[in-house]
Amino acid sequence: MTNRNLAHTAPFGSLPTAGGGIARAAYSAAIKARLDIDPLLKSSGLTAVQLKNPDTRIAVKNQIKFLNQVAGALQDDFLGIHLAQGVDLRELGLLYYVLTSSETLGDALARAARYSMIQNEGVQLTLRQQKHVSIRLEYFGISRGSDRHQIEFFVLILLRLCRELTGRRLLPETIQFTHHRNNVPADVKAVFASSISFGARADEIVFPLSARSVPIVNADPYLNSLLLRYCEEVISRRRVKEGAWRLKVENAIAPLLPHGEASVQKVAQRLGVSRRTLARRLGDENVTFLEVLNELRLGLARQYLCEDGLKIAEVAWLLGYQEISAFSHAVKRWTGETPTRWRSREAGSK
Repeated sequence: MTNRNLAHTAPFGSLPTAGGGIARAAYSAAIKARLDIDPLLKSSGLTAVQLKNPDTRIAVKNQIKFLNQVAGALQDDFLGIHLAQGVDLRELGLLYYVLTSSETLGDALARAARYSMIQNEGVQLTLRQQKHVSIRLEYFGISRGSDRHQIEFFVLILLRLCRELTGRRLLPETIQFTHHRNNVPADVKAVFASSISFGARADEIVFPLSARSVPIVNADPYLNSLLLRYCEEVISRRRVKEGAWRLKVENAIAPLLPHGEASVQKVAQRLGVSRRTLARRLGDENVTFLEVLNELRLGLARQYLCEDGLKIAEVAWLLGYQEISAFSHAVKRWTGETPTRWRSREAGSK
């Protein structure tokens, strides 16, 4: 790796997934398409000044809102994937060079997991190397429920990294997302060239175990040693904040809903606490488990009912209702309307 290549490193703090680079890429796409950008920014809690300044950090929750707004305005239901295809991976900055100077893919992924919170405090990577090599992405301190575009961006960037670092077109055994998608176009499937499943229990990429020993093309042990020391200094100075318990509960509930397992007992187990402790933590935030569950269901119902290809019965199942009647009663209690009437009104307002 040459010094000339290192000159392409993005300034620390303006990394695409930490400083708001995804939002800035979406902003550029919106400007190129000549969209009326001001309403999209306002509804996302952002300003043009923030997005034009690469040194200004964009909060992850605002980034997710903005991506959703731009995707809707562009009528691009796979905006995150399309943006990820055009990113120069060197823009990942410090993390990119830590990975590309590692010796094997297993080493690189272990370092990606350890140092991912330097770059993005909202998403934590977890690496497992047992029967398979799996990289799980978990949202931390923000709600996973409303996001599709950012997580798909992350996963494709991670896959592109694995392929570029090794110089091979690595094929994961499977790629899983916790959010739902009714139809995935052939061109999107071709980008991943792997089995993709939605409505899964985790956001995860799974490679065969043999992938961990694949050598990195530009391994540089000396450079890697220097960068690791720097990364260790950074994480030693940064104290990761715990996310709100409400958000932890939301993120634990979401993948359990389609399986009808979103009970307080199951969620407590996933979070490693007792039911009593979970209730106390939520009580400290003036909310109950049932309130979190119902509000999450309402938000997802609004999202799913806007998808033309989904039948009411399918939406009910995705939200954990065994009977359509139970789902219809819930929607009427939340909105005063039946699911069909609500869907028709929303479609007419577009």
